Amino acid sequence: MGIEQRIRELRRKLQMEELDAMLISNADNRRYLSGFTGSSGYLVVTQKELILLTDFRYTEQASNQSPEFRIERVGGNYAWLPNIAQELGIKKMGFESQDLTFATHALFKDNLNESNINERPPSFIPTNGIVETIRILKDGHELELLTHAIGLSDNAINKIAPYIEAGTRESEIAWSLEKDMRDGGAESLAFDIIVGSGSNGALPHHRAGEKVIQDGDAVVIDMGARYEGYNSDLTRTVIVGKLNETFSEVYEIVLNAQLSAIENVREGMTGGEVDAISRNIITEAGYGDAFGHSLGHGVGLAVHENPRISPNSIDVLQNGMVFTIEPGIYINGWGGVRIEDVVVLENGRARVISNAEK
Repeated sequence: MGIEQRIRELRRKLQMEELDAMLISNADNRRYLSGFTGSSGYLVVTQKELILLTDFRYTEQASNQSPEFRIERVGGNYAWLPNIAQELGIKKMGFESQDLTFATHALFKDNLNESNINERPPSFIPTNGIVETIRILKDGHELELLTHAIGLSDNAINKIAPYIEAGTRESEIAWSLEKDMRDGGAESLAFDIIVGSGSNGALPHHRAGEKVIQDGDAVVIDMGARYEGYNSDLTRTVIVGKLNETFSEVYEIVLNAQLSAIENVREGMTGGEVDAISRNIITEAGYGDAFGHSLGHGVGLAVHENPRISPNSIDVLQNGMVFTIEPGIYINGWGGVRIEDVVVLENGRARVISNAEK
C-alpha cells in the first residue's frame, strides 16, 4: 500500500464520515500518509487536494519527501487554517482528537471563529482513529522494515545474553544492547531498554539502573530498535548462575502460555479471545493475579498501536496485522518472567517474526 493507496483509503473514510477535509497532526500518521519525517507539520487532505504545512526548517525536506503534496511554509500562530479552509471551500473539517492538545485546539477554533469565511466558520469536528484503522494492516514494504528492526534486537540479545553474569549492573547490560543495535544500523531505540534483575523483575516497566545482578537472579530484558521509522519489541528472561525451582516453574508456565497463544490464534478471533488463551493457562497454574497487563499490542510506526490483544479487546484479527504476544508473571519480592515475540497474521495463522533464542 503506497502513499497513493493510503490517501485513497483515507478519502473513502472521509466520505463515509461526511467530512470535507481532515487535519492530520499526529506525527506517525503524517509520516504514513506523506512520507515526511520532520518533527513539525500538519497535513490537510480533501477529496482533491493534498497540502503539507510546515515551518522554514523543513520546507525543502518536505518537498523532497512528499512530492504528492503541495508544500506551504507557515508560522506558529495557526492563522493559516482559516485561509486554507476558505481557499478549499471546507465546511466540515475533522481533526485527530486523541492527538491535538486542548490548547492547540482552542487556538485553531479561535482563528476559525475570528475569520470571515462566508460569515460562518467551518465546523471543526473531532475524529478518533481514522488513519490508525488504515495503518493496522501492514503491506509488504512495512513488513520488510519491521523484520529488519526485529532482526536488530534479535541479534543484540543473542550476542549479549550469554555474557550476563553476577556482578554486572543493569545499566551496563542496557548500554551493551543499545550499542549493538545502533552499530547494526538502528536509527534509535524504540523505547528505553528495560533490564529488571531479581526483585526489580516484578516491575514490568522497570528502568535499567545501578542494581548489581546477583547469582540466581532472573533478569527480564525488554528492548526494541527503530529502523526507518518502524519498531521492534522483544522481551527475554534469563537466569544468572544456578537454575532454581521457582524460576523453572514460572518460566515454563509463561512459555507454555505464550506458545499456546501463538499456536492457536486465528484470523477472525478478537484480541480478547487471544488474550484468554494465555491468561487461562496462567490462571489455572495459580498465578492469575500475577499477570496484570495485556497479552499484546500492535507494532509499527508506533511501538504500541492497534490491534489491542487485551481482555476486553473487540478488535477482530485479520491477515496483515502485526502484534506482540507477551505473557508474564510478576511476584513481589522475587522477580518476574516475561517472554515476548512479534508475530504477523498470514493465511489465517500467526507467523513469528522474532528469532531470538529463548
